[in-house]
Amino acid sequence: MERNFPIQCADFDRLVTDSVEGIRVEVSGMTDLSNPCLYADREYSWLQFNDRVLEEALDERNPLLERVKFLSIFGSNLDEFFMVRVSGVQKRIAEGAKEDQADELAQEQLQVIREELLKQLPVNDSCWNEMLEPALRERGIKVLNYFELSGEDREKLRDYFERNIFPLLTPLGFDSGHPFPHISNLSLNLAVLIDDPDYGERFARVKIPPMFARLIVVPEEGQEKISSSFEELKSGRFVWLEQLIAANLDLLFPGQRILGAYPFRITRDADLGFDEDGDKDLLTAVKQRVGRNYFGPAVRLETDDTMPERVSEILLKNLELTSPLMFRSAAPLGLSSLMKLTQINRPELKYKPFKPRKHSLMADKENIFSALKKQDILLYHPYDSFESVVDLVEEAADDPDVLAIKMTLYRVDDNSRIIQALMKAADRNKQVAVLVELKARFDEENNIGWAKELERKGVHVAYGFPGRKTHAKMCLIVRAEKEGIKYYVHMGTGNYNAVTGRLYTDFGYLTSDPFIGKDISDLFNALTGYSRKDHYIKLLVAPQNMRHQILERIRREIDMQEKFGNGHLIFKMNSLVDYQCIRELYRASRVGVKVDLIVRGICCLRPGIYGLSENIRVTSIVGRFLEHSRAYYFRNGGKEEIFMGSADLMPRNLDNRVEVLFPVSSDYIPILRDAILGTHMKDNIKARLLLPNGRTERIYPQPEEEELDSQLWMLENRGVWELKTEKS
Repeated sequence: MERNFPIQCADFDRLVTDSVEGIRVEVSGMTDLSNPCLYADREYSWLQFNDRVLEEALDERNPLLERVKFLSIFGSNLDEFFMVRVSGVQKRIAEGAKEDQADELAQEQLQVIREELLKQLPVNDSCWNEMLEPALRERGIKVLNYFELSGEDREKLRDYFERNIFPLLTPLGFDSGHPFPHISNLSLNLAVLIDDPDYGERFARVKIPPMFARLIVVPEEGQEKISSSFEELKSGRFVWLEQLIAANLDLLFPGQRILGAYPFRITRDADLGFDEDGDKDLLTAVKQRVGRNYFGPAVRLETDDTMPERVSEILLKNLELTSPLMFRSAAPLGLSSLMKLTQINRPELKYKPFKPRKHSLMADKENIFSALKKQDILLYHPYDSFESVVDLVEEAADDPDVLAIKMTLYRVDDNSRIIQALMKAADRNKQVAVLVELKARFDEENNIGWAKELERKGVHVAYGFPGRKTHAKMCLIVRAEKEGIKYYVHMGTGNYNAVTGRLYTDFGYLTSDPFIGKDISDLFNALTGYSRKDHYIKLLVAPQNMRHQILERIRREIDMQEKFGNGHLIFKMNSLVDYQCIRELYRASRVGVKVDLIVRGICCLRPGIYGLSENIRVTSIVGRFLEHSRAYYFRNGGKEEIFMGSADLMPRNLDNRVEVLFPVSSDYIPILRDAILGTHMKDNIKARLLLPNGRTERIYPQPEEEELDSQLWMLENRGVWELKTEKS
């Protein structure tokens, strides 16, 4: 179970606030590690992460179109936060109301979320209005308001509107004869007020058609056709689609006087609501529910800051929302749509392109299996090419000695060569088994389509467990060789997705270790059949033994510290939420274990508190690539271990998902510890330091330090993690 902690702990909050002002925080008398004040609120911590994304949009050191991308990501992150997390808080409040027992913590969380967003959203607005939009305009990329257009421009756009947009619009009135219209998730709309000669003021809703680009290209002089391809453009003028529609509402409401048109946007609960016990046929259950994420209860209303209160009251009442869940904006709504602008062909306004490196032992895919007989191979994407992983599966499909391929798929790209290779292997009479996770959030429909396509090609497809997601990333290749049957394995921290393989940082690991091969084979038998295997030779597997093994290794480090005084833990992950893991890390810090945590997103641990966590340092890196890799280092008195895999230290990963953490060979441990984890820990450009109060502050180079952007360093030193010598 995920634990919820109170956000306001008056005395403790005073201490951690003072610490930011230079006063040492001491809680040495607070021996009870179950005290909820020692743990930061999850939702608040996530909001701090998204604020770091917003900082990147503000950072003038980033190329201009990359700043636009960060602003877009800030918006899309916030959409998902409301669909998933705020909806959960709302459910707890509603359930408490039904039972006549108020959930005070949920109410407090909602209040803190709103207070934090009221600080961040004006920054979002000014970032666009005062920084990015004017800077784009200076460089010939002009996002205009409709009133800035000339009469000739308006005529051309009105003609375009009549021919292309008008036929798709359906104004929906709201009165005693017209029920309040359903408003779909994340749709952009206009609330239109009209003055009817017979009935007076009336309200109508016009949905902005989602099939059009949010930004419409304004044709230049002599240009008849309006371009929809931004990749062909180096500059241009653009106008917001909703403003174009609002300016031509007279065609939708002839004979009426338009009093006003106000953009608004709705976010809905995206929980599909599976009945884990009742849904015996998982595929059917997902199919039946896959559209419901667009029709759940409303959880947020965003409005233009010019919308009159009487109009917003109509929306709030009919959407069954309270005013704390309404947010007014001085910038255009739904700035996630700005991602389209980043397609413009202006290389000088983007990050310098790079070519991912191919591992020297995988340059010739026909020799992959020979290479893996000699040594394990570590890949660090996107610095190492994801093409190597694709090559592995394609070579397995082509190799006549390969008898079987087994694989997990969580999120895959639209034109997946890996899936094509799996179908090709099945067509060649190899045994191919694939577990497709149907419950991968927001990828349900895509995964259903791939699952059915794989089945049609003769692949054995399993859909995972009704009660938990299969999040592990693994591929098992069974090959007949002179010595007998041999296992080859790929495991990773990220998805088998060539698109995210260029955008996310992830580890991939290839091995012919027979013990790991046996473990993976046993795990696949459990996933596709009824095996109840709960012991594995080398792997840490959730939910069977991962939690226990991680906690035991932290406790072992505590013992080593007490005996030898050299304990050291380095954990890199996306999120740290699990109460038991945090408690053991506090215990480790109290005895002097050095704990270095690199946590991209949520962190419920409070570092830097004397008597509790003064030996814990937490940094977060937000940069060009999404930090997605997970690695767990244990010094273990010199007998070092590093595990990598798909799991964060969260209750859902340790208890409610199928996850795998795998050990890397001792040859790679110094490289991972020093060249990769060590470099990320030294980042003083893109890293932020987590403070005891849950906020972060930028890390700047000290006078004697050189600047170090760890992601840039990885790009410039691609391959430094490649072993220089082969095993004999």
